[in-house]
Amino acid sequence: MEKHELRAAGSLAAVFSVRLLGLFMIYPVFAAYARHLTGATPYKIGLALGIYGLSQGLLQIPFGLLSDKIGRKTMIVLGLVMFAIGSAVAASSTTIDGVIVGRVLQGAGAVGAVILALVADLTAEENRTKAMAMVGITIGVSFMIALVAGPIVAGFVGVSGIFWLMVGLALLGIAITQFAVPNPQRLRVHRDAETVPAMLGSVLKNKDLLRLDLGIFTLHAMLTASFLVVPGLLHGALDVNSRDQWMVYLPVLLVSVGVMVPAIIVAEKYRRMKTVLVSAVAVLALSQLMLVAGDGDVYVLLAAITVFFAGFNVMEASLPSLVTKTAPPDAKGTATGIYSSSQFLGIFVGGVVGGLVHQVAGDTGVFVLTTGLALLWLLAAATMTRPSYLTTRLLRIENEHADDAEALAAKLRQVPGVADVIVIADEKLAYLKIDSKVFDSASAQSLVGAA
Repeated sequence: MEKHELRAAGSLAAVFSVRLLGLFMIYPVFAAYARHLTGATPYKIGLALGIYGLSQGLLQIPFGLLSDKIGRKTMIVLGLVMFAIGSAVAASSTTIDGVIVGRVLQGAGAVGAVILALVADLTAEENRTKAMAMVGITIGVSFMIALVAGPIVAGFVGVSGIFWLMVGLALLGIAITQFAVPNPQRLRVHRDAETVPAMLGSVLKNKDLLRLDLGIFTLHAMLTASFLVVPGLLHGALDVNSRDQWMVYLPVLLVSVGVMVPAIIVAEKYRRMKTVLVSAVAVLALSQLMLVAGDGDVYVLLAAITVFFAGFNVMEASLPSLVTKTAPPDAKGTATGIYSSSQFLGIFVGGVVGGLVHQVAGDTGVFVLTTGLALLWLLAAATMTRPSYLTTRLLRIENEHADDAEALAAKLRQVPGVADVIVIADEKLAYLKIDSKVFDSASAQSLVGAA
């Protein structure tokens, strides 16, 4: 990537990171904190933990579409202001209802799609995948840091202090956006990075994409529901309060990363993606069955948490790759937008339904719920079509080659390694699905007239 592209991708990844750090830091410590709020019940605690996912999931695509009209940075700053206001409301609330309102406002700052669109504005087509990967890695690292840092920070400033820290992180994100992120020369709709409303119907009819959407929905529903119960179980089994539980999460996450790396290598390099996917879902189901049957045994509990995060990290790393492999060449952005919204809606359902089940049926009821979700997902994963191992490649078309889109697409389909082509003459872009192992890039570039 060029220097200005590295700056753009790095600064926007930082904006993503400072926002996610705060959101995930409260996961391991929120349930214990919320029990002492006025009006708290297990149901309302679950609602408070998960409801930001509802506003986030519903508003993410509209935020992205609005940014096409009024500007990316404007929408990012607006979203971060909403996030800061919601964080301040949650920090200053002494009632569970006040925290719920704050969490709704936090989620209303749904800037994820806008950030990805701005990454696309600021990078060339041939470097965009690398820039997006940089942002994706940042998200994963932020999640793991937050789970360990949350209990440590809560030990110093409390959970309300974490909410105030989110206010500061939002202001930091605004500063990065205004002063570090380059200004795009012009705004364009990027089919590989943004949701295109006209394509929503066709993407929602794609059964394999729907299976992946169900997967990320289920994964985050399980995660959110589990954090309503697991901190209390660790406290009972190890006599470790939630603020010291980073000592459990740190080695668990290190082990999970050790499992994730070879699993992804096997999936991608040796093209065993479906095998790895189904195995990881089976591992997640096993972890929940262990929690159902463990009956408070400390060794079973620790083993189950380790197994869960091993499967969780494998899925977090492999599902986005599967979405890009499965989506039509010109619908990658739309498929990714629906996938991301499914993740946030899963957080909402996991919190709300998990909280309700916890109130009615206790800890065991929550794990019966998550086991059922995992088994449903396992059935869906086992019946999915084997992935094609194709990636999306964008080629910019020189003016004289864009007149006859169908003829150009037919020629590009003859290039070794090209499985599908869609040429959008108005955008002067060709969207290709390719097998990177045999793709003849030089021949494709010569056909479109690009250097």
